[in-house]
Amino acid sequence: MPRVVVFDQFGGPDVMHIVEEPVVEPTAGEVRVRIEAFAVNPLDQMMRSGSLPAAVALPHARLGVEGTGIIDAVGPEVTGLEAGDPVILTAVPDASVRGSYAEYATVPASRVLARPAGLGVAEAAAIWVAYSTAYGALVEKAKMRPGDHVLITAASGGVGRAAMQIANQIGAVPIAITRHAAKKDDLIAAGAAAVIATDQADIVEAVRHHTGGTGADIVLDLVMGPGQQDLLEAARPGGTLIAAGFLDPRPTLFPGGTPLTIYGYRSFEHTLDAVVVQRMAAFLNAGVRLGALWPALDKEFALDDVVEAHRHLEKGLHAGKKIVVTV
Repeated sequence: MPRVVVFDQFGGPDVMHIVEEPVVEPTAGEVRVRIEAFAVNPLDQMMRSGSLPAAVALPHARLGVEGTGIIDAVGPEVTGLEAGDPVILTAVPDASVRGSYAEYATVPASRVLARPAGLGVAEAAAIWVAYSTAYGALVEKAKMRPGDHVLITAASGGVGRAAMQIANQIGAVPIAITRHAAKKDDLIAAGAAAVIATDQADIVEAVRHHTGGTGADIVLDLVMGPGQQDLLEAARPGGTLIAAGFLDPRPTLFPGGTPLTIYGYRSFEHTLDAVVVQRMAAFLNAGVRLGALWPALDKEFALDDVVEAHRHLEKGLHAGKKIVVTV
């Protein structure tokens, strides 16, 4: 029988184990996907460890919010998709029930899109979450335009790298923030127009320098915490801050009366909206076709080594690039 990764209690990577389960037949409006590969995301780590704010029902919880594979079966009332189509999973909202850490996943047909032409299996497995999050925050929420100076925190991470590429595709100017000057060359190669290393420079002064004294038009805060105060000061009056991260667990003070527009953002806000998803897909396909959008991959693991993949993530050995598990 097909294999599925599950966990029966919260904890470290070792709580995950592989079981065999019969395939689930798709009902009306559903498709079954034979998974070829899936990406390992920080959200998966939060679910497994019990630190995710949303409830996860135990035992026998699944993992995985993105992946890629081939449609294996189509349920009634599904149009436009058929067995044999290569697809990507677009942010599975109920991952604890039908997540992508498996050889097969049965999901609503609305949760899959045609695999962008030109992507390999590993890249296709790792593209949706990071790029849809960055696109939703910058394009849909902040209305990013050509010429905008976009300040991006946690720029070395998957969403940060995607945000820089998307800004470049639009014609905006991505300014990356990193804690370590040693990452400057890598971030420039990844698409940053400028890099601010907080172990060497003051954020506010550096942003003023790189924007001709006006400040950032858009700030994408993927960290949160007390450091957000510097980001608010670095933005121009009338600019926009998108709070889309959770890397710093310390409280974040949102001041009243700020001259900025501040939005909180989570990717499911848009990835469950069919109209926005179609815009995302069109943008993604164009970017891949032009070579402007391409996920940075770290290491591939086999399904049997999924525990090691999570250990690799927790140790930070991936350096912000995506970890992929092939099935």
